[in-house]
Amino acid sequence: MFGGRAIHRLLREKLQSQNTVSPVLSSLVSKNEQKGVESATMKSWRVLTLFGAGVSGLLSFATVASCDEAEHGLDAPNYPWPHKGILSSYDHSSVRRGHQVYQQVCASCHSMSLVSYRDLVGVAYTEEETKAMAAEIEVVDGPNDEGEMFTRPGKLSDRFPQPYANEQAARFANGGAYPPDLSLITKARHNGQNYAFALLTGYRDPPAGVSIREGLHYNPYFPGGAIAMPKMLNDGAVEYEDGTPATEAQMGKDVVSFLSWAAEPEMEERKLMGFKWILVLSLALLQAGYYRRLRWSVLKSRKLVLDVVN
Repeated sequence: MFGGRAIHRLLREKLQSQNTVSPVLSSLVSKNEQKGVESATMKSWRVLTLFGAGVSGLLSFATVASCDEAEHGLDAPNYPWPHKGILSSYDHSSVRRGHQVYQQVCASCHSMSLVSYRDLVGVAYTEEETKAMAAEIEVVDGPNDEGEMFTRPGKLSDRFPQPYANEQAARFANGGAYPPDLSLITKARHNGQNYAFALLTGYRDPPAGVSIREGLHYNPYFPGGAIAMPKMLNDGAVEYEDGTPATEAQMGKDVVSFLSWAAEPEMEERKLMGFKWILVLSLALLQAGYYRRLRWSVLKSRKLVLDVVN
C-alpha cells in the first residue's frame, strides 16, 4: 500500500515536471523561429539596399559620363600614326602634303605664328623652293632711312603670315569665334593628334533631340558639340602635287602630320640622340661589369687557411 502511494506520487511529480518544461521549450522554440524570420528579413533588406545603391551608383555614373561627354566632347579614337614609334620618324611626304592643305584650306582663318619659312628647309621643301614660297608674300618692314615703313618680299627668316591684323578682326570675321593659332595645337589639346583628326573628319548631322544654333555646326568631338568652324575637308578640295588622291581622310592625316611636326620639329633629333645615349650607356655598363669582375675576382677566389696548431 505504501509502495503504491509512492509510485503514484512519483508519477504525479513526473507529469507536473513535463507540464512545466513544455511551455518553456515551446516559448524558446517560438523565440528562435521569430529570430530566424527577423534575421531573414534583415538579410533581404540588406540585399535590396545594396542592390539599390549599386543601381543608383551606375545611373549616377552614366549621368556624369554623359554630362562630361557633352561638356568636354567625345573621346577621340587612337589612330596608328607612323611617327609614334620609339625609332620612327615623320613621313616627310605627308608633312609636305599637310603644308599644302594648311596653305589652301586652313591659312585663311588660322595662324601659325611660331613657324618660319626656314623651318621647312630640309623637312618638306628644298631651300630654293622655300625661298620662292616666301617671296610670294609681302612683309611690312622698317622704318627706312626716312623713318617710314615699307613692304618687301618675304624671306626665309619671316614667320608665316597672319590672316587677321588682331583678335578683334578675327572675331568679327568669324561671328564672334576666335580661330586658335595652330603652331602648338597638337600639344595644347588633350590627345592632340587624335583629337585634331577626329575633329576634322567628325562632322555629322545632329542626333534627334539636339538643336544647333544657327551659324554653328554639330561635331561630337568638340566640347559642347557645337563648333563655329564648318566642315572644311571634302574629297577633292586639294590637288596634291604628287598625285595622291585627296580624300577627306588623307587630307586630315596629312595636315595633322604637318601640325605634329610644327609642334615638335626636334622629335627626330631627340629620338636619335636618345638612341645614341642608350648605346653609349650600355657599353659603359658592360665595361663597368667587366672591371668589377676583374677587380673582385682575386678577392672572391682566394682561399683562407686557418693554422690552429702553429
